[in-house]
Amino acid sequence: MDGMQPAGTPAETIRDILNAQRKAYLAEGEVTLETRLDRLKRARAVLMDNKDTFIRLISEDFGNRSGDTTLFADVVGSHGALSDAIKHTAKWMKPERRGLPFPLGLLGAKAQVVPQPKGVVGLITPWNFPLTMVFVPLAQMLAAGNRVVIKPSEWTPKTSEFLKEAFAKAFDRTEVAVVTGGVETSQAFASQRWDHLMFTGAPVVGKLIMRAASENLVPVTLELGGKSPVVVGRSADIAETAERVAVFKHMNAGQICLAPDYLNVAEEQRDAFVESYTKTVEGMYPTMLANEQYTSIITPRHRERLEGYIADARAKGADVRIINPANENFEGQNQTNKLPSALILNPTDDMKVMQEEIFGPILPVRTYKQVDEVIDYVNDRERPLALYYMGNDDAEQKQVVTRTTSGGVTVNDCLWHGAHETLPFGGVGNSGIGCYHGHDGFKEFSHMKPVLKHPKRSIGRLMGIVPPYTDKLKKMMAMQLKK
Repeated sequence: MDGMQPAGTPAETIRDILNAQRKAYLAEGEVTLETRLDRLKRARAVLMDNKDTFIRLISEDFGNRSGDTTLFADVVGSHGALSDAIKHTAKWMKPERRGLPFPLGLLGAKAQVVPQPKGVVGLITPWNFPLTMVFVPLAQMLAAGNRVVIKPSEWTPKTSEFLKEAFAKAFDRTEVAVVTGGVETSQAFASQRWDHLMFTGAPVVGKLIMRAASENLVPVTLELGGKSPVVVGRSADIAETAERVAVFKHMNAGQICLAPDYLNVAEEQRDAFVESYTKTVEGMYPTMLANEQYTSIITPRHRERLEGYIADARAKGADVRIINPANENFEGQNQTNKLPSALILNPTDDMKVMQEEIFGPILPVRTYKQVDEVIDYVNDRERPLALYYMGNDDAEQKQVVTRTTSGGVTVNDCLWHGAHETLPFGGVGNSGIGCYHGHDGFKEFSHMKPVLKHPKRSIGRLMGIVPPYTDKLKKMMAMQLKK
């Protein structure tokens, strides 16, 4: 699929669409509830009316991807976000009443925070979940009353082109539009004067996006990923832990920003974990090459990167365990780009697999004597998008969760905190800026505008702040300072 990228979209075309959307937004005035719900329902129809085509095209773009994976992780997740927004937009739109300090409240002043659309939002999405990463943030952007231009990934060219066609049939380009292209298009896209820009991808690219946006002082939401650790306490059920980690390390072949990136387990429990994990993977995928449920790596370049991690770790002394239950020959099979599962035991920090986000079915396993060692290890590195604690020791759980900083946490499983619309989803520091999902996403893509209404009578005169100043002002300030 390298070399099959969609044709680029010139900067002038992107700018024309942006200007047309901004003009239409300003001419529209207030974006009513009815308009927002209509757009959300049309977006849901784009998803549901074309879901079978999307499932087929995504598999073709990947080389192989289970239709069940796409249905579960892309279609259902996207439908849930759109339906959640349709259900709650009316509530989210209501102004929030705020109290006022003495004496303003007593004098008749009233305060509200009024959600207002930001205007025209740019959305750059990744390839690993080509529907979820479009429709989930789009749900909150449309609920907030915005118009949106989407730039999907060039690494899923068939899906991206079909997204463009499907949205063009359901929306005027002044409401929602899709532009396609590669790196140059992304650069041109990020350089526009959006009212807000969202990007999901690698931290190194996120820095470039933020730099380009800063030239126009465009606010950004960045969801960037990173190396999300699993901390296995001694109280954990090893077999259950192995299964739960294995499920999400192999879903989409580990090509998930929230995938467990490396695991920390007590020294004396390592071998039991390795055994349980290996048996679990073999049970889930007794074959891999011809197994439609075992997802391909997105491109040869990405597969070769992962193979390089394994070779580098082996060369630097790691104990590499390849999990290939049917002893299939993965060499030279560039058509499918599948990669067998692997465990990296005794990893060291000079190995590439411990320095970069893996994004594949490779799991480094570190050991510890005391859990404090793991906390220090996590805190010495960039803040991850997620952290997973496995165990039944409440005191230890609290210690791990409170003494580390990550975008989010799931206890006794992986990834699930990112699947709920009621929870904000985003990173911190190197793993991202801002958050979305549900009401938090609505607020992220809204300008939460304070509106203060004073009564007809002059509050300034009542408080004594209209010159010339008298003892009335001094008495008023003295009352304030007593609090």
